[in-house]
Amino acid sequence: MSKLRLSLGELLELKRWNTPTIYNGWEQITGADPARDCFNLEGVRDFMPQMGPMVGYAATVVCEPSDPGHSKANPDGWREYRQYIAAEPGPKIVVVQDLDKPRMIGAWWGEVNSTTHKALGCVGSITDGSIRDVDEVAGVGFKLLARGTCVGHAHCWPVRWGCEVEVFGRRILPGPLIHADQHGFLAIPKGEEAKVLEAARFMDTNECTTVIPAARDSAGKTSEQILRNIDEAEKAFRAAVRKKFERQGEW
Repeated sequence: MSKLRLSLGELLELKRWNTPTIYNGWEQITGADPARDCFNLEGVRDFMPQMGPMVGYAATVVCEPSDPGHSKANPDGWREYRQYIAAEPGPKIVVVQDLDKPRMIGAWWGEVNSTTHKALGCVGSITDGSIRDVDEVAGVGFKLLARGTCVGHAHCWPVRWGCEVEVFGRRILPGPLIHADQHGFLAIPKGEEAKVLEAARFMDTNECTTVIPAARDSAGKTSEQILRNIDEAEKAFRAAVRKKFERQGEW
């Protein structure tokens, strides 16, 4: 596991780019369909966009705020769940599946729960349920991507944890590296983390030296000249990708 984990410096550098940029790098290193189970298929709202992207390793939990029976079935559920969270190496992003979806019966995240998880090495969460105390949670420095907000917490109790969950149309296991921001989230499969940073750097630089300046450099040029420059820049962009990643076909 340690060989798959990135250094703190690498994680901090990943935070300098938005999630689409990280995706652009990731799709070049994966040998599978880039549209496979890695990013959200449903709309998700970033309630703390001012915090920028968050990066961490997935810890998972399932809740069902509408059902009061879970606390009776396992009175030690919160203590056992927190022990699981504490034992996982950080930084951690808690991925919460709410079984009440699409109803918003109760918020798993509020000021108290966010503060507790921040103390246990968590940087934020992705939940397909609801949240509350938005301003207070932002003050804690805990980033939340969620479906919406809710006034109450209802019967929020951990049902199960450390298991596969499904949020926003995607299934996520514990452990993968997650990059998330106002665009959504990307869960990078284990074994593909090490090359993502270099690939994202390359793709960003490649765009900034080919297609973007070609499109912006339009002053005093005719439409034909602009179109020719863009076409040449796209060819240069694709050639660089082919050379870097030894890609064939559409690249």
